[in-house]
Amino acid sequence: MQPSLRLNRRAFLQAALTAAAAAGAGVACSRNGSPWRFFTLDEARALAGMVDQIIPPDQDAGAVWAGVVNYIDRQLCGPYQTLQETYRYGLEAVDQTSQSTYGKVFADLESHQQIELLHRLEDGKAPGAAWKQVSSAEFFRYVVDHTMQGFYGDPRHGGNREGVSWKMLNLPYPPIRGRVRSDLPKPRSG
Repeated sequence: MQPSLRLNRRAFLQAALTAAAAAGAGVACSRNGSPWRFFTLDEARALAGMVDQIIPPDQDAGAVWAGVVNYIDRQLCGPYQTLQETYRYGLEAVDQTSQSTYGKVFADLESHQQIELLHRLEDGKAPGAAWKQVSSAEFFRYVVDHTMQGFYGDPRHGGNREGVSWKMLNLPYPPIRGRVRSDLPKPRSG
């Protein structure tokens, strides 16, 4: 690949977010001027940075490519509606903590800085008054749980694009309501 055609991680995240948002355009549970159902563009960027640190891309796709942000966005307009306020406060607090610690929003941090900040969230030691609405540890647990659900769950719920996690684990595609999934590629052998 020519060096000028390479996408850095940040450019890839933005391209993936734009594509995922465009796929869900027209369906919204809020009127926030965003192509996302629930998230604002800034919230989606922050969440994308978080989920791609939880399940980073390597030889297999990471959480962003697998559609985890789309999954969480869809679920917040459905079964997770009670967590909408938690996500609003939590993502805002992540960016506030990132700004006060590093002078940049979370999505713009270097990978090692994102990881360091996520460890603080996980330990409940994230600085800032923003964490009075929701504890950083509780918010981080929600994001981890929902990332796993979106990455490993059935693609019909908005994540696990093309059954990427099932292929990675070399799992057969589970039937849906007694039907065999013929629309997904077969797992790789070996």
